[in-house]
Amino acid sequence: MDQFLTEARADAVTVVEPPARDGAPGASRRGFLAAAGSALVLSVALPGRSARAQAQGPAEGAGAIAPKPGTRVAAFLEIHPDGTVKLLSPFVEGGQGIATGMAQIVGEELDVPPARFVVDCAPPGPDYAVVNGLRMTGGSFSTRSSYAVMRRLGATARDMLIRAAAARLKVRESELTTRDGTVIHAATNRSLPYGDLAADALLLKPNEAVELRDPSTFRYIRQPVPRLDVHDKATGRAVYAIDQKLDGMLYAAVQHAPHLGTEPEALTNEAEIRAMPGVHSVHRLPGAVAVAADSWWRARKAVEALGVRWSAPKPSGLDTVAADFSSDGMVAALKASTDPGLPAEAVGDTAGAFAKAAKVIEADYEAPYLAHAQLEPPSALARFSEDGTLDLWLPNQMPELFQAIAAQVAGLQPAQVRIHSPMLGGFFGRHFAYGPGNPFPQAIRLAQATRRPVKVLWSREEEFRSDALRPLSYSRFRAALDAQGRPSAIEVRTVGEGPIGRYFGALFKNPVDSSAVEGIVEKPYAIPNRRMTFTKLAHPVTIAFWRSVGHSMNDAFYESFLDEIAQAGGQDPFALRQALLKDSPRHLALLAAVAEMSGGWRRGPYAAEGGMRARGLAMASPFGSETATIAEVSVEGGEARVHTLWIAFDPGSVVNPAIVRAQVESAAALGLSSVLFEQIVYRDGVRQAQNFDTYPILRREHMPAVHVRIVESGAPMGGVGEPGLPGVPPAVLNAIAALTGQRIRALPIANTKLSAA
Repeated sequence: MDQFLTEARADAVTVVEPPARDGAPGASRRGFLAAAGSALVLSVALPGRSARAQAQGPAEGAGAIAPKPGTRVAAFLEIHPDGTVKLLSPFVEGGQGIATGMAQIVGEELDVPPARFVVDCAPPGPDYAVVNGLRMTGGSFSTRSSYAVMRRLGATARDMLIRAAAARLKVRESELTTRDGTVIHAATNRSLPYGDLAADALLLKPNEAVELRDPSTFRYIRQPVPRLDVHDKATGRAVYAIDQKLDGMLYAAVQHAPHLGTEPEALTNEAEIRAMPGVHSVHRLPGAVAVAADSWWRARKAVEALGVRWSAPKPSGLDTVAADFSSDGMVAALKASTDPGLPAEAVGDTAGAFAKAAKVIEADYEAPYLAHAQLEPPSALARFSEDGTLDLWLPNQMPELFQAIAAQVAGLQPAQVRIHSPMLGGFFGRHFAYGPGNPFPQAIRLAQATRRPVKVLWSREEEFRSDALRPLSYSRFRAALDAQGRPSAIEVRTVGEGPIGRYFGALFKNPVDSSAVEGIVEKPYAIPNRRMTFTKLAHPVTIAFWRSVGHSMNDAFYESFLDEIAQAGGQDPFALRQALLKDSPRHLALLAAVAEMSGGWRRGPYAAEGGMRARGLAMASPFGSETATIAEVSVEGGEARVHTLWIAFDPGSVVNPAIVRAQVESAAALGLSSVLFEQIVYRDGVRQAQNFDTYPILRREHMPAVHVRIVESGAPMGGVGEPGLPGVPPAVLNAIAALTGQRIRALPIANTKLSAA
């Protein structure tokens, strides 16, 4: 609900722009200035801010200078006379429940029920770079990275309100308590609501040594507080980027080049298209053509009828796909690479262990390109004002990054670009600035060309054609077994590329791409000799982050191969994992929990209702959390049927157990969809999947029962949104191997005809 455009100023009342009746952004700046009287804003800078900086108010723009991120109460909180609290969150709500979690954390220390919060995504600005100077919604990092900062924010605001009340009531601060947004003086039975105190509180300096609550007194943290966004979503009031409207807006539809990297050279029927009903204009864009019209349907019909002569495909390069490029060819190139690569992990003497091995086994694993296939198609709305500033409404996971890139596209300074971040209709890596994989540069260029606000919306076909993809991946495994059948050494050679290396390589300055090897390195198993290498071989396609990133395929590879090790050594896979984790109580507890949940470990095959079944086990350590997963499967008509998933999940500690459970369940569904069905295939330089009819995903009849148990170990808080996924694919693969004897090493499973036991 980003249309509430807030301009916080130190020692001033914040001005709030009300939405138009249809939920669209307000039409004019002058219109909302008159509506400001109802909001009293707690607007005091925390210690360390200069008087000059306070007078200037919060800095705007990605390059602005501000105090330490997360320390300025005014940037985050508004306390209104009716008792509601508006929180500008550093993170974007995309269904992961971060708005509710932030309200719980701040509300706990502020002593305001989370239900009285309104949470919006904060605009770009250095105040919100609360993690090492960066701001990003992703990597299952939002809550765990900001937990301490947001608790202190709420506690600081509460302390300021108590001191304001003490002055008003002429009592000592120690005599006051708070409850549900009210300061209470029990001795005289007097109370003051926070809304009445905000104006006084903003005159006070914050306390640097404010105390946080004892966790034993928590009322909201660790409780299953209902989601704040459920009602609006259930009643159709939730406003996404696709819903945004502006007066005088044009709608634009695009047709992308059939081969990535080619350009429109000529339009063969432009006059005919311009004459179509409602058409405003026809445009050439980098790698695409567009039609702007008075409705999106008219724009789409026109652009689909537009005749385009495209330039010849170029040789494969970054974001350039040759005419003969194919997925099979890319796999062959990865396998054929002779580059020894760089060490990603090296422990012990693997060469010596292999020389003395009683048995050596090896296997190659591969996984395909994957689309995000999200519910909300990509869109962006751009508007230039008379003063030359740009407003941009778009789904995004890094507002400051989008602000900087949008400024470059528009020829502006970042401070001249206002980014509005509505809630996301699905994300997990979809909404980063992937160049040709995002429509916002098209919206900017079309708004400049037409001098009108323009909303670009991609059709489902254009989304599938241009979505940035999870990378196709390949790893070769070798293991040495001793005379007792236990692994004495393991080697893994990974060839390919990950999104961190492509997009953030200069920032992290690590030649080994962590997103390409995560899930393979730093495993908890006590295998004494380990060597993992990474060889970079760039993909010509636009690659992306995808839910659980490298873990989404690498844990499937590693945990499947660990079962192969168990089989080769005559070991039960559950017992082998117990032995390799004997010195790790945290992992042993998860194994015990998942076994108990499933009624006791049994691999199978065994007889069950409807035929034979078997179970597979897998563990994963993604994003600071730990999981153990058991899958029960059967084979029907040559296809795998997953009946039940049991997942023991240890995120260290939690804020909202209901949200944690829901996220693990949804991650399990996506993990199952990916291992059973999903793949993007290239042939002759073109993606074969153009919509959901050619990109199968998990359907309702495929969804198994999912049982989740949260096991809080007390370890540092881990991630939640993604860790439930990586254990599911290998658990299913291991169950299929137990049932059929077929070891699937190339995903998805749908490519393999299975035979029942």
